[in-house]
Amino acid sequence: MSWLSKLKQGLSKTASLFSFRQVDEAGLEAMEEALLRADVGYRTTEEIMTTVRRTNPTDSEALYQALYDALVQKMEPVVQPLEIDRNHHPFVILMVGVNGAGKTTTIGKLGRFYTESGYKVSFVAADTFRAGATEQLSRWGERLNCPVYKAQTGADAAGLVFDALQKSRAAGDDILFIDTAGRLQNRSDLMEELKKISRVIQKQDASAPHAVLLVLDATVGQNAVSQVQAFQEMAGVTGLIMTKLDGTAKGGILVALADQFRLPIHAIGVGEQADDLRSFTASDYVTSLIGGNE
Repeated sequence: MSWLSKLKQGLSKTASLFSFRQVDEAGLEAMEEALLRADVGYRTTEEIMTTVRRTNPTDSEALYQALYDALVQKMEPVVQPLEIDRNHHPFVILMVGVNGAGKTTTIGKLGRFYTESGYKVSFVAADTFRAGATEQLSRWGERLNCPVYKAQTGADAAGLVFDALQKSRAAGDDILFIDTAGRLQNRSDLMEELKKISRVIQKQDASAPHAVLLVLDATVGQNAVSQVQAFQEMAGVTGLIMTKLDGTAKGGILVALADQFRLPIHAIGVGEQADDLRSFTASDYVTSLIGGNE
């Protein structure tokens, strides 16, 4: 199955919301309701509907085209593949997010992509609260033949990161991925630990971390908004990765996030396989999100 087919299949529950046909006020109201139910958000939905109404569509094909164009217009500004600056050795990527968002799996998938692209990659298992996360990252390291820096369960994560960065620099790594513990955005103590990790990184490289990627679970819908707000404040998020777009009826949350925060969306995921994480493109996403005028 092609990537676009997987994305369409994954977002089919969301796309089913857009199965209206009328090109009248009732049809426009159905479209507005579909956007809201897909978790596009009230303000963003209002702006999209204003744009659609302005086109004055005369048939269902024109109606869908107007919606497609309005959504792509919202998404295009945040399309930005993750760029690795080879002037940094290593380029430090701090991965953050709540429990269950898929950080460790995402790191493994990104690690696979970059090792296959010729980069020298290493991992830090800085989720020292959960032994399972260290084991999972270790398996990725074995599979990709990448070093994994780790410590005993309960060890100081910032201390581990400091030592790992020293070793990674000495080894001449191109990229160092840091897998942090999943944390709720309302746990101030855990959020403060992220600041501590950033501080110890900056003791060795004032420009690092060079990317702070927030991994979000698409199934949480509007809760993702508060997650971005909290992690942006505490960790200085530079970009987003959305996982679990397969099987969610809330796939429109990515539109709301793009419109509200204007943060780069680097990649989206639609499954557990290593190649199920791909760079984000607005046209493929919007096509899959709203289905087609069939």
